[in-house]
Formats: sequence, structure tokens, C-alpha cells
Amino acid sequence: MSVTIEQATPADIAELRQLYYAVYGPHYPTALGTDPAEMSRLIQDPFTLWLVARSTGTAKSGGLVGSAAIHSEPGSRLGRLEGLAVHPDQRGSGLAGQLTEELCARMLTAGRLDSVYATVRTVSAGPQRVVARNGFRPMGILPNAVDLDCRESLALYARHSPGVLDRRVPVGEVPAPLLPLLRNVERSLGISYADARPTDPLPAPPEAPDVTLEMVEAPAFVRRRFHDRFPDAAQWFYPLHTPNVLLVPDDGDFEVYAYLNRTGRYCALVAGHPDPAAAAGYLEPITRALTRAGAGYVEALVPLAHHGALSAFLAQDFIPSALYPAMRPEGDGFHDYVVLTRTTEHIDFRGVVVEKPLQPYLDSYVSAWASAHLPAVTAPEVAP
Repeated sequence: MSVTIEQATPADIAELRQLYYAVYGPHYPTALGTDPAEMSRLIQDPFTLWLVARSTGTAKSGGLVGSAAIHSEPGSRLGRLEGLAVHPDQRGSGLAGQLTEELCARMLTAGRLDSVYATVRTVSAGPQRVVARNGFRPMGILPNAVDLDCRESLALYARHSPGVLDRRVPVGEVPAPLLPLLRNVERSLGISYADARPTDPLPAPPEAPDVTLEMVEAPAFVRRRFHDRFPDAAQWFYPLHTPNVLLVPDDGDFEVYAYLNRTGRYCALVAGHPDPAAAAGYLEPITRALTRAGAGYVEALVPLAHHGALSAFLAQDFIPSALYPAMRPEGDGFHDYVVLTRTTEHIDFRGVVVEKPLQPYLDSYVSAWASAHLPAVTAPEVAP
């Protein structure tokens, strides 16, 4: 079967919803494949490139058999590969790779973006092979990241434009628990963290006093307030995640903005006001509040250079799960970011399928989780 690849139009929305249902069933957790209004907005968004593939040369010519998009936003040169779907009848045809490469050619090779990332399912090796064949490299694993038919772990992959990785801003020291993750990224991307000296994490922030957190779930209000607090999206910004919930203590000392997806039962901490340090001692009650609201998985994105913030998350049982080199430009250079995750649900890796390049990340996560959650075992004394 031959296909034509073209840009999606609003007229494709009905077929697209049928395609995503055929691929993912009724549990696809993003609006991109389920919400007609959001799909129409993205198709017409100048910062999103959405491609579809149609069959040609068969009795079913013109039928939609594939879809994928790269989404960015104003002021950002980072993109997210999302919505990659190929009809079950066309699996193994190479269509997923065609769509991915065409998107990257138009967005990366053409110089519109500095990097593109993808969160890839690990229920089979196929998705990992598709992105790897198209120049993406593994950067970590996100256990229990999304709830589809069951709780699934995802892998983080990224592809950079030429020369971007060479402009990374050096980091002088990092908390020692991050060292295995850095070594994995060195091997995967061919970069070096030789100048990053491992040091002990800073002491945990003082235990937070009892606090009552109010959760505001009014997406339009939260979005407006977030843009008022962070007009240039330059402070503690989690790209491509617009917050829809706001957590505030009863004394109003700080505000925490988060994106909560109840369908997929995951949450991303987006920003803290007036400064992330104001909420550092309250990570435990913040996580508990989000868990009660339905999040089985919480993640945060922290600059590699912010030793104190990284230490605070480590002290509250967040695990360093992935590293995104050269994620965000600042001046003439690019800053690296760490993805820290915490899940309140049982982790079961028995159904996870990882390709060889991803295996070291799984191993380092398991080791970091054991160090954080299991008691140290000491050798028994031997009687003389």
C-alpha cells in the first residue's frame, strides 16, 4: 500500500477520532485524539504541525491510516512529538517512521526548533525502535507515568538540532544520587559531564508545619493567574504543560501550579510562586493533595544547576528518572533539566519491554528507588 502524507485539516477530525480509538481503545488520555474542539484548535495552531497519512492505490483509497504531530508554543523552541498512531492494519509498514521523519525534517532540520522530545510506551519494543531509527535517543524512564488499560511506564526520548548539545552550560556540582543518570546520558548522547562534581545532597528543608492546602480547580482562572504570575514563561517553567489546578495554603504564603490529567491519572508540577523555594518544605503535603485528587504519578522538571531544589525533591522521595540535556536556551547557551518522579502506586516492571539502549536507565531507576525506599542491609556479625 502506498500513502500520501499531508497536513491535517478540521475536516479530518471525525476520521482522526476513529483512528485513535482503533489504536488505543477508549482510554486514550489526551485531548489530541478525543476532544474535537481541542483537535480543531491544534490543527489550526501555527505552533503545531499535524500530519496525516492516507492510503492510495487500493480499493480504500483516501482512508486515513496514520497520524502524528509536533506541538510547540509561542516563545519556545522545544517541541513534543505526540499522537503517533498507525492503523492496526498497517503496523509493520514503516508508516510510523515516515510520519516521524517528515515531522522532524520540517521542524528540526528546517531550524524551527532546537529539540523535540517524545514519551514512548514500553508495552512493546516497536515504539522505541520507531523513534530510535529517526534519530531520537533515550534519556530516561518514567515508571507508572500514565493509566491506559493499566498503569504503564513511559520512556523519554529526544532529538536535537545540530550543534545544540555543544552549547550546553556547564554545571559545577550535582547531588551524588544523580550520577548514574548522568553516566547513562553520556553514553547515549556522546556528551560529557566530567566537570560535574558529585556532592552530598543538601539537608532536607525543615519539616513543614501542619498546613491546609486549598486546591483550586478552575482551569480558565488558573491559566489567567499563571500568566499574570509568569508573563514571560521564564521562571520554573514546565514547557508544553498549561496548569489547570492551583494549590494554596490557608495563609497564602505560596502558590503551586500543576497540570493534572485525571484520565491518565498523572500530574506535572509546573511552577511555584513567589519562588519554588517557598514550597520546598511542603512537597509532602502537596503530593498527598494531588494523590487525593486522582494523581497516581507526579513529576517535576528541575534545572540540573539547582542543587538545592534537586536536594529538596530527593529528600521527599522523588526519584531522578530522566535527564534532558540542552532543554532550554538562555543567552547563548542551553540548560540541562532533570525529571524527578514519584508514584504512590505499586510499580510492576514485569510487562515492560526495553530495548538495549534503554536498559541502563531502567537499571539506574531501580537502584535509585531501592536506595530511597529500602532499608540498608548490613552484614551480620560473625562470632569469633
